Amino acid sequence: MGQRDIRRLLIIGAMACVQAAIRKGTAECSWLAQMLKRKPRILAAIALANKMVRQIRAMLTKQEDYRDPLTAS
Repeated sequence: MGQRDIRRLLIIGAMACVQAAIRKGTAECSWLAQMLKRKPRILAAIALANKMVRQIRAMLTKQEDYRDPLTAS
């Protein structure tokens, strides 16, 4: 799989998250809700995909598993 395919999959996943957030609603203080107030859906999805990439890269470089921020506190 090339970079283009991985990027496409991340954006598709982010769009699914955005659509679910719009359908089901999110907490007003969440990062995604704030982004959706300021930006169009596609830009919010791309920003979310970029955020996911940064998190994935950090986990890979530190060789750590994902820690849910809600349960980590």
